[in-house]
Amino acid sequence: MGYTMNDLKNKILEMYPEISRYGIEVSLEFSEPKNAYVVHFKHERGKDKHELTTHLEKNDADECMNNIKCVYLGIKVAQFIKNFELQEREL
Repeated sequence: MGYTMNDLKNKILEMYPEISRYGIEVSLEFSEPKNAYVVHFKHERGKDKHELTTHLEKNDADECMNNIKCVYLGIKVAQFIKNFELQEREL
């Protein structure tokens, strides 16, 4: 399946709108040795900075491009958001 990293990033943002809603930055790179995309999430508010790096297997990325949600990535996004929400409530 042919698509660019920008296409994949846009599809992830489309499938997981909470990423944009919370102002999370997303960047991608492809790791040839792992045959997977390395996905970086970053959220900054004031002095608080939260980052998460995870992997999206090539097959999962292909399914994502075919509008099949990647459960693993969705769980990672939800946990990332939950973690910084909890920290902000504690402040």
